[in-house]
Amino acid sequence: MERGDEVIISDPGYACYPNFIKFVEGVPVTVPVYEEDGFQYRPETIEEKITEKTKAIFINSPSNPTGNLLSRERMQAIAQFTPYIISDEIYHGLVYEGEEHSILEFTENAFVLNGFSKLYAMTGLRLGYLIAPPKFIRPIQKMQQNIFICANSAVQIAGIAALQKTAEDVARMKNIYDERRRFMIKRLRELGFGITIEPTGAFYVFANAKHISGDSYNLAFDILEKAHVGVAPGIDFGRNGEGYLRFSYANSLENIAEGLNRIEKYLNESKT
Repeated sequence: MERGDEVIISDPGYACYPNFIKFVEGVPVTVPVYEEDGFQYRPETIEEKITEKTKAIFINSPSNPTGNLLSRERMQAIAQFTPYIISDEIYHGLVYEGEEHSILEFTENAFVLNGFSKLYAMTGLRLGYLIAPPKFIRPIQKMQQNIFICANSAVQIAGIAALQKTAEDVARMKNIYDERRRFMIKRLRELGFGITIEPTGAFYVFANAKHISGDSYNLAFDILEKAHVGVAPGIDFGRNGEGYLRFSYANSLENIAEGLNRIEKYLNESKT
């Protein structure tokens, strides 16, 4: 990228994406995504934002913060656009209903980011990988060699073990996540939160809390201070995320139940 080049991202989307782009003096161009679509891109709205300065379109499926997947049809439509596609697939494999897709099924004009943090629960070890068009490999190697050097050998050995020996553990973990997901969605709906299309990937629920407050930042802090439960404010993920709260089910079922019981008490006390 050169200064002033543009990258299209979704709103809401992962909070760090705009920072990555701004760090290299690029311009993040947001495309709103909506609850009624399961927070999926509408390809026609992407097309409207493409200019001669557009260098890439950023996609993330399964998504943080929404937990939703891009459908095959929408991903295929996005793959037809001429800018490069940058596909963050870090939650690939953590899908409980339906089928996730990789952008590489539809185009080779793409960069795919993935790693071991989510599917193999190796978050703190920071082991990841990139799939890129061949002409970019050597320039990326030069950057990597000067900035990161390499992942340490112990972590690389752990990654090999994850790939070769953990199929049963991953399957068991996915079943546990799915149980938590179903419980959280049901309980959030009982508490009055809006979930139009159920998330089927990652480990997040992006719930509509506009009936409680239009200020998700202050609402999240109020819940933290009064109920001692941590939730992420929707505004952190973009202007179009205002009024939502992100809940994570990367915790025990017992703690999730306790947290939601505390939120129920908080909501009841707020009414009085």
